[in-house]
Amino acid sequence: MSPTPTDGNDGLAASQRELIEAFLAHLRWERHLSANTIAAYRTDLLHLATFLHRGGSSLETAEQLTLRRFLAQQHALGYARASIARRVGAIHSFYRWANGDGRIERDPSLLLGRPKVANRLPTVLRAGEAVTLMEAPGPDAAGNAEPLERAIALRDAAILELLYGSGLRVSEVTSLTALQLDLDGARVNVMGKGSKERRLPLSDFAVTALRAWLEVRPVLATVPTPALFVNRKHKQMSPRDVRAMLESYAGDLLPGRRVGPHTLRHSFATHLLEGGADIRAVQELLGHSSVATTQRYTHVSRARLFEAHERSHPRA
Repeated sequence: MSPTPTDGNDGLAASQRELIEAFLAHLRWERHLSANTIAAYRTDLLHLATFLHRGGSSLETAEQLTLRRFLAQQHALGYARASIARRVGAIHSFYRWANGDGRIERDPSLLLGRPKVANRLPTVLRAGEAVTLMEAPGPDAAGNAEPLERAIALRDAAILELLYGSGLRVSEVTSLTALQLDLDGARVNVMGKGSKERRLPLSDFAVTALRAWLEVRPVLATVPTPALFVNRKHKQMSPRDVRAMLESYAGDLLPGRRVGPHTLRHSFATHLLEGGADIRAVQELLGHSSVATTQRYTHVSRARLFEAHERSHPRA
């Protein structure tokens, strides 16, 4: 009998990789999941397939006990509960698809439990902190900075306004093109998770910031690209670029605070709800498929109210 063809340094059979890629194609074309989600599923299933291979098993022949051993190994290796819970979700989705597609006879993951993950409230900036952060690129943009640094400051200001002023996800910001902007109508068309498009309002601050950025964009966009935002290497900005930019500003202005792009999205939602916005409207603006996801922000607002009471009332 000839040896099973392998692909890669881990000795994993090529058939296993092909099976995983077939599942990922299902996620991409039938379930319309985001590229980031698909990449996470690929990583999770390759970890599982490698574990099974080293134990003399495979994705097709795995037993429930073997899957439990895999999860126990993940815990022993120090993976966080959230990471393990995500891997359980990937395993469930994969085997449900494989069983439904006739690739396996039974689903070994049916009774596989998912570890409980603490439901942490999202980090939220106070309104004054958010405004301070929005204005962080201002001095460089308004001063006599060199053209390159001025362009970067104007770009950063526009990105910050989209993250906080319209509640965009970082992936939605980095994938924008100029054609998605309607600055006269103060609107932006966004392609969100699951390839769902939504039309969002732009604040006056965002419109001003975007107009200023578009004027100087050629300084950075020296190579033709449809991307609205480009980095110092003249390439489309990545989510990592945006996180690094935001951490740089926040590190100076809000020392000791962990502030990322999603912090601004959380703050956008919370500040809308605190200002009296209807939760269904906020759900639409955020692009949440379920209002239950949006309701997390009502808990944040309630927690802030209790905090304000304890801090301010003389008999609290």
